Amino acid sequence: MAPKDTFFRSVDMSLIQLYIANENGREVVKALGELGQVQFRDLNQDSNALKRTFTGDILRLNEVERQLHYIRSQLDKADITLQPSSECSDTSAANLTSEIDELMGRIQCLEQQISSLSESYENLVRRELELVEWHWVLSTAGSYFEHAQGHGEEIYRSLSNAETPLLRDIEQQARLNDVGVPHRLQDMSIGIIAGMIPRTRMGLLQRTLWRTLRGNLYMNQSDILVPIVDPTNNEEIHKSAFMILAHGKSITAKIRQISKSLGASLYSVDEDYDLRREQMHEVSTRLNDTRNVVERTKNMLHAELTQIAPFLTAWMTIIKKERAIYDTLNQFTYDQARTTHIAEAWCPTSSLPSIKMALRDVNDRAGLTVPTIVNRVRTNNTPPTFVRTNKFTDGFQNIVNAYNIPKYEESNPGLYTAVTFPFMFAVMFGDVGHGALITIAATAMICWEGTLKKSQLDELVQMAFYGRYTLLMMGLFSIYTGLLYNDVFSKSFTFFPSQWKWPDNIRPSETIEASLRDGYRFPFGVDWNWHDAENYLLFTNSMKMKMSILLGWMHMTYALCLQYVNAHHFRQKVDIIGNFIPEMIFFQSIFGYLAFTVLYKWSVDWESREQSPPNLLNMLISMLLSPGKVQEQLYEGQAVVQVILLFLAFIQIPIMLFFKPLYLRWENNNARTVGRRAFEERSRESVLGEDRFLGEHVSGSRDHIADENESAALSAQSIAEEECFVFNFDDLMIYQVIHTIEFCLNSISHTASYLRLWALSLAHQQLSIVLWDRTIGGAFKIESFTSRVIMIIVTFYLWFTITICILCVMEGSSAMLHSLRLHWIEAMSKHFIGGGTPFTPFDFKRLLAEDSGIY
Repeated sequence: MAPKDTFFRSVDMSLIQLYIANENGREVVKALGELGQVQFRDLNQDSNALKRTFTGDILRLNEVERQLHYIRSQLDKADITLQPSSECSDTSAANLTSEIDELMGRIQCLEQQISSLSESYENLVRRELELVEWHWVLSTAGSYFEHAQGHGEEIYRSLSNAETPLLRDIEQQARLNDVGVPHRLQDMSIGIIAGMIPRTRMGLLQRTLWRTLRGNLYMNQSDILVPIVDPTNNEEIHKSAFMILAHGKSITAKIRQISKSLGASLYSVDEDYDLRREQMHEVSTRLNDTRNVVERTKNMLHAELTQIAPFLTAWMTIIKKERAIYDTLNQFTYDQARTTHIAEAWCPTSSLPSIKMALRDVNDRAGLTVPTIVNRVRTNNTPPTFVRTNKFTDGFQNIVNAYNIPKYEESNPGLYTAVTFPFMFAVMFGDVGHGALITIAATAMICWEGTLKKSQLDELVQMAFYGRYTLLMMGLFSIYTGLLYNDVFSKSFTFFPSQWKWPDNIRPSETIEASLRDGYRFPFGVDWNWHDAENYLLFTNSMKMKMSILLGWMHMTYALCLQYVNAHHFRQKVDIIGNFIPEMIFFQSIFGYLAFTVLYKWSVDWESREQSPPNLLNMLISMLLSPGKVQEQLYEGQAVVQVILLFLAFIQIPIMLFFKPLYLRWENNNARTVGRRAFEERSRESVLGEDRFLGEHVSGSRDHIADENESAALSAQSIAEEECFVFNFDDLMIYQVIHTIEFCLNSISHTASYLRLWALSLAHQQLSIVLWDRTIGGAFKIESFTSRVIMIIVTFYLWFTITICILCVMEGSSAMLHSLRLHWIEAMSKHFIGGGTPFTPFDFKRLLAEDSGIY
């Protein structure tokens, strides 16, 4: 029977060899990809990627994938929605090679057709834009020339300024003709440059022309009120039309170059009214014709894209799968003599029956006489780590994997993390109201998880959605600890009667002390009467501080026990004797004793003893610095017990330092001696019995001889691996010294680190009290009924908003990070080995989810 997979340890893995017929390779890989339980090994790592067998097929599929991405970009540009992958037809059905080739040819024809239509459409739109701009330039130029007819003298004076020596020839020519202003600018060799430029660059164009030509030009510009759409990116651009008059061909050419370099579009404009009117008419006619052609081309392109949209997602899925299949086939070796593919892969041992069944189905469909052979291989290579998870445990397992991948078959920390992580969070976040808000949010995400998976979520919302079950546990544990603290939005429950009673006769300005009721104790959690007491903060301070020490001791003790579980599983007795036992004795002698004194102090009625309870912190310091001296006695014989425990703790340090290195050194020397003798005996026997060996196997089968040779080769390989291993006592001793010092110091610092549970719990509680008193709590104290109702409504929204943003989101994130730190540093350092490699099977579902960004 296949071993049963549990969450406590990684799945048992097997290395298998597959012998696949050449004509059946694609179908086998496709079936295994649908199954998603096999991680193939690359057997062609030393060969060039371009020289592998199926590189040509991969290049063809890459080109088809590029074509599909181009078609998808055109669909996005046309605002056409793709069909969701969940609504596509089943792409797991076997597609023949001929069908794939036909699909690739069809996609290529569609890409060429859409590319031609899209290119024509873009050219037409660009031509339409040029005609629109030309129309605006002609309109602006016409307005300028009409305005200039009545102001010819002013324009001429501006052109014949004394500071423009290049225009003096214009003045001379005008006097020779006996006219005030020449009727045509061409007769004066004045060129007209007109065009359009983005409004943001108009100032730069003016400054550049002025500094370059030193004012030898006349320029007029007008802003276009209607934005012009750029067809390349569908962006609206505000432009300005300009017209420049300048003298001389060289200056005119220079103006054209500067204008084009700044992104201006230049158009021809004639000063003659009749010619300009003909230009305007021609541009308007061509613009109308172009718009009609653009509309028809757009409709044709949209109709073509609309027909493709329902099938594009399925096509992309098929091509991605096909490419993944050929990428996997390139990892196989090819046996030309037997025309078979040979593959190696890791898979869960429990999945072997389903893998063989899938291969049998493929063989039955293909009707081949040579089936696919699955051979389980024994190897010394470390398998990848694979822990089976579900929707609930996946979030907790990723908390562990974010720290490091567990070693193959070591105890999985995700098991206790699923309980301790939300519980440690809840200790710092204990409030029934705040925990209920987190529970409601997590429950909503769980109820509508199908809809949320299909929608595009923000990055932070996506993270919260992925950890929805973790949030649910955090909320439920927060409700539980809130009931223990008797806190709900800084208020308390009064379901049960209090165990404290107040005196009957109360005098003004007198300190009142409550007394315990006879024969009655509060049944669950903290008594609600503590919330109104003046020494409430002192009480909760002491209670939560000691509770944090107890929780830290229990958490680290459990984590330390997993060190024994790992050593026992890997059969490392030296780690049990040299590490686990002395570390456990050291830890329990000091901090286990501290936890015992906390519980003992709570269980003693100090009032009946008429004795004040001792300070445990001073007791621990005195125990370490002054053994045998007790200033405030907790119990009888305390000094002797503390000396014995301290002696037990310190005697473990040399055991942790020297036992494991010395034992491994002795074991290595002994193994070398025994191994050398065994190797010499095997060599002597092989030499003396060579003739006997040949005589026995003359009549044997050829396959049997091959098996013997293979066994001999494996034995030689094992001996070579043993000889390559070099035992270094110095390195091991240094590592053990570091480990011992680190453990002893960390036992103190890690225990103190759990005091963050106390600090953050008090901070969260006090912040909740202050928020209530400063907002909605003050509104209840207003005497006027109307004012009270208005203030309650106003302050409620303020209180609720701050509660969500600060207490739930910010404080919750802080508590979550601190809980994460306690697991990564304080707990996992006691037992975690790590260094594993993740199991990444060849799985179509995972491949498509990674491409689409779905968790």
